[in-house]
Order: sequence, then C-alpha cells, then structure tokens
Amino acid sequence: MTLRIDGRVLPVVGKARVYVCGITPYDTTHLGHAATFVWTDVAVRVLRHLGVPVEVCRNITDVDDPLIEEARRRGVDWRSLATQQTYRFEEDMRRLGVQRPTYEPKSHDHVDDVVTLAESLITVGAAYARNGSVFFRGAGVAERAGIDRVTALRTSAARGGRPDDPDKDDPLDMAVWQRSEPGEPSWESPWGAGRPGWHAECTAMALANLGTGIDLHGGGADLIFPHHAYEAALAEAVTGVAPFARSWMHVGTVLYRGEKIAKSTGNLVFVHDLLERFPAEAIRLLIVDRDWRDPWDYREDDLAEAAERLQRLRALASRDGGGAAERATVVAVDALYDDLDARRALAVAAEAGGSALKTVGGLLGVL
Repeated sequence: MTLRIDGRVLPVVGKARVYVCGITPYDTTHLGHAATFVWTDVAVRVLRHLGVPVEVCRNITDVDDPLIEEARRRGVDWRSLATQQTYRFEEDMRRLGVQRPTYEPKSHDHVDDVVTLAESLITVGAAYARNGSVFFRGAGVAERAGIDRVTALRTSAARGGRPDDPDKDDPLDMAVWQRSEPGEPSWESPWGAGRPGWHAECTAMALANLGTGIDLHGGGADLIFPHHAYEAALAEAVTGVAPFARSWMHVGTVLYRGEKIAKSTGNLVFVHDLLERFPAEAIRLLIVDRDWRDPWDYREDDLAEAAERLQRLRALASRDGGGAAERATVVAVDALYDDLDARRALAVAAEAGGSALKTVGGLLGVL
C-alpha cells in the first residue's frame, strides 16, 4: 500500500522527508495553526503505519517583519517575544498530541544558510544584488503557480512582498536578503547589514535539514502564493532538482464569524483557551471530521458536539468487535491511505467498534 495525497500517489523508497511550514511566533497558537499541524501529524502517523520511516522538519520563522512589528508595538525585544510565543506553541502542540518533529529549525540559526543561498542564486543568474539587498528573479513564479499577474501583485503587496520597491527589476522579484534599516534586526553579509527574506528562510531551512528535495510539504492554504510558490522556485533554481516537493498538502483555512482566523482580522481563537474547556482529542476530532482541503467555520457548538461524540467513540472502542472489527480495520485504514479520508475511516471503524476504532482513533490522534 502507498499513501495518496491530493490525487498523487506517493510511493517512498527509504525514508519520507516531510517539511511543514511552522509559525511566525507572535500570535500563537490559534485554531488555524492547529488545523495545519494536526492534519500534517495525521499524514505522518499514516506514513509510519505504512512502515515508512519519516523525518519531519517544522520550522519557526522567528525573523520576520510581522514579528518585528508586533514586538515594536508591545515595546519588547523581538527575541523575547519569539521565545515566549515559541514556548507557548510547543506546549499547545504537546497537549494536542502533535508528535515532535525530527528537526525544528529557527530562522535566526540559519542566517548563514540564507546568505549562502543568496550567493548561490546570484552565481547561477537567478538573483541580483542591489543597494544592500538580494532579489530573486520572480517574474515567472506567479504564472507557474497559475495566478495572473494582477492578482499576484495584489497578493504580494498584502503579504509583505513590497512590489513597489524601486530597487527591483520586476515588481514580482522577491527579497532573498533585505537591507535592514536602523533599529531593525540585522546581520552582516557581503551586501551589508540585513536580514533574510521570508520565503528564503523556509527554503534554506528545508534544504539544510532535509536535502535537495522533499516528499511531502504541508502548510496552510493561505501560503500557496506567494510563500510556497517562491520557496519552491528558490530551491529549484539553486539545486536544479525539480519538483522541490513531490506532493503538497495545503490545509483548508479556518474561519470564525465568516473571516479567516488571523491577527489581522482580530478574531483569534486560541488553542490554549479551548484546552481549558475541552479535551484535546475533541479539538482534534473537530479538525479532522472533514476533507483536509476544505475551509470551514469554527463554532463553539460544533466543538461541544465533538466532545460529546468523543465520549461515544470511546465507549464503542471499548467493546469487543471480533472478526467484524478486524475486517473493518482494513477498510478504514485503506480510507486513510486514500487521501486521508478521516470521515469515512471513522464511520467504518465506529460501526464495527473495538479494535477497528482503536486503530483509526490512534492514527487520527483522537483516541
């Protein structure tokens, strides 16, 4: 058996390399974060159930403009804010039962790797240096991602891409290394004092920890463009290995009151607060009871229903399912192999109960 993700069969020879885009530690940990990391945790559990050794790299982007701006707003040092929020995130993941990654690189530890990446991109003609910054030639990235130029420019501006930067040859060129202004975090480089660009950080951390290509890349659907598109383009340009990721897992956006859960919309639902009132397994059950691609609206009533359902599942799992449970286990686990169809797997396992439900519940982390 092999795992199929998003229509693509993912056979693995040897170990599977999984990269998961982690957090920028300034608004952790909200339910949108949790959905991404719970679903990628399920994918890793299923791969391991298949007998595949898995290496997981989940980064912490602790050098990033939103973090710097938030620290300035609070009047605290950006490093202190990052450390505090990273601790909170890791504790939330532990309580949610998300398995620890093999590697958890932090951006500030990989600045030298970003400098090397920038130098290499210049060498192969994929980037250029100007006025203390290094820009990746990104004019074709949006088209490759299936996004028209107008949309790409609008999205880039909204996500800190600075398309109006006069130092760029093309508005869709992207900073691999950006010049730091006075008072901003900075490191020395061949181009002067500066810091890594957002997309380049993930590229450098993925390459440094997992090598030139990865088998499965996880992250929120909101990262498809520009982040994942540029991350992959940077890696492929510098290594010559394509595709950078054999398969992508873009987890559906979580909404609250009709808007994406995010600091910018002011509608954050924090995992820590939910864990004070509901079991972690109920939160996971709420997250996985759907297609992983689908966006969905969080309602507390739904979480309360998930907590009640969890109790029923525990009772069903405790009974002796006999031979029917053994047969149901095969069918239910096959559903997980087929694009992580958790809803079908749970339905089949719950009908049989016993060992079937214990097996599926363990793979989903809900029992």
